[in-house]
Amino acid sequence: MEEPHAASDASLAGGQMVQVLCCMCGIPIAPNPSNTCATCLASSSDITRGISTQAMLHQCRGCQRWHKEAGKWIACELESRELMALCLSNVSGLKGPKASGQRVRLIDASWIWTEPHSMRLKVRLTVQKEVQQGTILQQAFTVVFVVRNQQCLECQAEFRQGSWKSLVQVRQRVSHKRTFLYLEQLILKHGAHRGCLSIETFGDGMDFYFPDKGKAARFISFLESVVPMKVKTSKKLIGTDIRSNISNFKYTNLVEICPLCKDDLVFLPTRTARNLGNISRLVLVKNVSNLIHFIDPTSGQTASMSAEVFWRNPIRPVITAARSRMARYVVLGKEAVVVERNASKRAVNRRQRNRLATITVARESDLGVNDNQVEERSHVGYLMKSGDICVGYDLNETQFVDDQAEEQRAAGKMPDAIMIRKLYGGVATGEVNAARMRIWRLQRLDVEVAESMKSARAAKNEAEADDMDEEDFMREVEADKEMRTQMNLYKHQPIARNSNVAGGAEDADMVDRNSNEGGGDDSNDDDDDDDDDDQEVKLNELLDGLVLDAGPDSEDAPASGGVDDDDMGPEEGEKAAKDGIAYVGRDDARNLKDKGTAVTTTAFGKEYAAKDFKFF
Repeated sequence: MEEPHAASDASLAGGQMVQVLCCMCGIPIAPNPSNTCATCLASSSDITRGISTQAMLHQCRGCQRWHKEAGKWIACELESRELMALCLSNVSGLKGPKASGQRVRLIDASWIWTEPHSMRLKVRLTVQKEVQQGTILQQAFTVVFVVRNQQCLECQAEFRQGSWKSLVQVRQRVSHKRTFLYLEQLILKHGAHRGCLSIETFGDGMDFYFPDKGKAARFISFLESVVPMKVKTSKKLIGTDIRSNISNFKYTNLVEICPLCKDDLVFLPTRTARNLGNISRLVLVKNVSNLIHFIDPTSGQTASMSAEVFWRNPIRPVITAARSRMARYVVLGKEAVVVERNASKRAVNRRQRNRLATITVARESDLGVNDNQVEERSHVGYLMKSGDICVGYDLNETQFVDDQAEEQRAAGKMPDAIMIRKLYGGVATGEVNAARMRIWRLQRLDVEVAESMKSARAAKNEAEADDMDEEDFMREVEADKEMRTQMNLYKHQPIARNSNVAGGAEDADMVDRNSNEGGGDDSNDDDDDDDDDDQEVKLNELLDGLVLDAGPDSEDAPASGGVDDDDMGPEEGEKAAKDGIAYVGRDDARNLKDKGTAVTTTAFGKEYAAKDFKFF
């Protein structure tokens, strides 16, 4: 009786594995707890039974968000872990009760390539389940998710009339729109328009429609931080429920912006000038933020006024910064000025002292006609050099509405001319296509123009005025570095679309010259700080990624009609690799079976237990 045991011990000692016969098909297999081969075990018990292999996802076509649950919508990129978690939460049967013993364990999940326009998402899942005592099966299968289009609540509200709950009306009582162009850039940079249903523009302002009162309040809070303003709020009762004591209101917020704008000439009252550090009464509006910043053009002294102080005693400008009120001057000479004390008897800081200069200018229209010249001290004199073109106010040919200002002008107590800013590029040389040849562009909001009852001629004149205001705003931006830090400027390479080769070459040379002037290395820098122009647009200030053109012309398009490699989106599986998710490529996906064969394993996912990534 001991000989068979001795023979088996000898076979084990010799390194030979003992095999047993499958209890169902009788083939020799390695010993396992159920004494059944993998084929018979998989045919007798399917561990994926009860798990759905097809599910449905809803995506909003407008905002590209995915529906999660109970009216909640989340933004997910394709092949991302957030979208994987959303897909797994929609697979029924994957999470079963632990007490029933029918729960499976998710071991791995990976994306499978699908056609881009198939409206399908495929996920390869690997699960494990204990079918018998000590017998664990592992099986992989594919789940197909059908994507259906469904509008979210926010997108539905955009297409419904009167769906807004709170309206913010932004108004400024001036004759131009430069302030709103600047405000538009601030809104785009900070994303303050997110959550807005629609934006409508008018002749004197803009209307912002919001779905609830909270989003409108956040937008008003943003406006308070960037412009001096005052708010007036009203509400209108739409409906009420007497039983539940619930009322439905619509809120209207009127935001009025201070009428003072950049480069306006202001004649301050005596008491206001004394309260602002004894500054000169004749000042320029340097810039406008949540405060109004003034500067004395002859001494460089600055002062700031809060919105509360302004609305307590409003001030109107004596000259509005309009193109019709400005004159073009040619700089003939410059001499540096060192001011130790300003009008308030206070010491001038070093920065203001170095920026003052006495410049000799002549009106561009007077060249060759007369020898009239003006020599005045200017706060922008450090930017000027002989031959430059600048714009300013000619006070000799101006008549003020304010009586005190007119008396001082007539008595000769005011300068003959006040320089505002220097002109750059083709604007200074008077080129016709100067605006088109700029190396930078600005992004614009998607707004709706309000219906107007004006005649065709009035509408045409209004459109021309809007174009002029936009060009004036662009000139302000390219001459003020501090202003450009509050907005995003994008690179723009003008393309000569003219078939004339000579004209195209001339435009290309102009672009290269502007690029070199804007961002080239200053290898011949002078030691004198007065000659440094720090207000010009540099290439390192510009951003990439904005395409404002409609695309290349037919003659510029690729001959093959395909898409360039630079315009292609992210590669397949790139996002999944970043999130640590496996990805089945196109070639492997075609040869992949919907359901794999079950195999036995000895433990519950040891190779996946150490991973930090969790799908649930």
